[in-house]
Amino acid sequence: MSAPALNTGRELHEVATRLYPICRSITGQGVRQSLRLIRRHVPLAVREVPSGTAVFDWEVPLEWNIEDAAIVSPDGERVVDFQEHNLHVVSYSEPVAAEMQLTELEERLHSLPEHPSWIPYRTSYYRRSWGFCLRHETRQSLRPGTYRVDIKSSLAPGSLTYGDLAIPGRGPEEVLFFTHVCHPSLANDNASGMAVATALAHWVASEPRRYSYRFVFAPGTIGSLCWLKQNEPSLGRVRAGLVLGLLGDSGALTYKMSRDGDTLTDMTAGYVLSQIDPESSVIPFSPYGYDERQLCSPGFNLPVGRLTRSVNNGYPQYHTSADDLTLIEPGCLEQSLEACKLFVTVMEEDARYVNLSPKGEPRLGKRGLYGSVGGSGPAEREQAMLWVLNQSDGSKSLLDVARRSGLPFGVLQEAASALEQSGLLREASTRVRQRGRSSREPYSRRGKTRQDSPAGGSRRPARRKGGKR
Repeated sequence: MSAPALNTGRELHEVATRLYPICRSITGQGVRQSLRLIRRHVPLAVREVPSGTAVFDWEVPLEWNIEDAAIVSPDGERVVDFQEHNLHVVSYSEPVAAEMQLTELEERLHSLPEHPSWIPYRTSYYRRSWGFCLRHETRQSLRPGTYRVDIKSSLAPGSLTYGDLAIPGRGPEEVLFFTHVCHPSLANDNASGMAVATALAHWVASEPRRYSYRFVFAPGTIGSLCWLKQNEPSLGRVRAGLVLGLLGDSGALTYKMSRDGDTLTDMTAGYVLSQIDPESSVIPFSPYGYDERQLCSPGFNLPVGRLTRSVNNGYPQYHTSADDLTLIEPGCLEQSLEACKLFVTVMEEDARYVNLSPKGEPRLGKRGLYGSVGGSGPAEREQAMLWVLNQSDGSKSLLDVARRSGLPFGVLQEAASALEQSGLLREASTRVRQRGRSSREPYSRRGKTRQDSPAGGSRRPARRKGGKR
């Protein structure tokens, strides 16, 4: 791709900064404007689903756009002003131009008494309504009288917009990354997820991959349902995936498991978080959250989990104006991206092996694989070789070995490569990818079985170095 890579936290924060001011909702120009910014870095295909389209039990709503909105006080002051912050308007508010008394207006106002200087985020997607969100301190300052209310918005036939990027690999099996693009000026939720997903897509596309990858940037719930509906015939290719969001705050990394809880995604993500963030946590699946709810619904049951830092509704600033650019930290964005990269690396490099000298421990020293001076404990690389040799009976993958031994995946992968080149190991003729289940379940390997060299080594090119840990 011609656009420069996004690797540093500062670069990720700059992307989030450009996305943050845009007034997004589940439809409308805000989503299209956001996707245009993302397309500066990765070549998204933009899809439009017309209003009124039936999507399982749902229907694509009318398209909503907004130009301006305000509450004007009796003395002519714009006391609530959409131009000052786009959270001031309840998302999907229908157009209104009216005068009313404060007592009547109060029924349409939303504020947070516990956080009087914050503006809440509220929506009314599927019921015609209107309203304003404001700081509670502003609300308390309103005096009785006649107020003018203006919302210059439109609800009209149009379409729902989402972005889709397919990155072909050597095989058809796909790894899916999904992020929501429907929230207005909320930095962690979800300018951070869009920034990390954009950077990850650019990095994945930078070199050939074994898997195919798909990145979806879509409005929450109705957007993921539209994507599922339009791609239903090919969903069987999805072997693993992550929903990405809330990736910039200072909370520890959190992985939410897939519906089944024992998929390849669950095994990989759990291991990756243990290597990236010692404070990280793995939480069980629940049918509340982001688009994992749709991807993991029983009719699809895709092997997809969710990666966040703090969880939804799990930090005070959630869905308020306090979720601003000061909440997301460059270092946290960068660590989130590194976790995603390591997830891809483990997916790409994981394999099963067969020990070609399984009766007793083979002599590594004569092959130049062991230190020449004995008496001390084996170094990490030598430990890795012993673990790989011991576990390589064709039923366990490198990820299995990493999770059991506690050794870094990258060190084990390098050890396996060295053992393979010395003729002590060969890659098994099966890999573990049956419907995204964990590496305890065998499956038939894609394509033709690799022919082993006479020495028992592999004729495939040496593997790329796996992982930085």
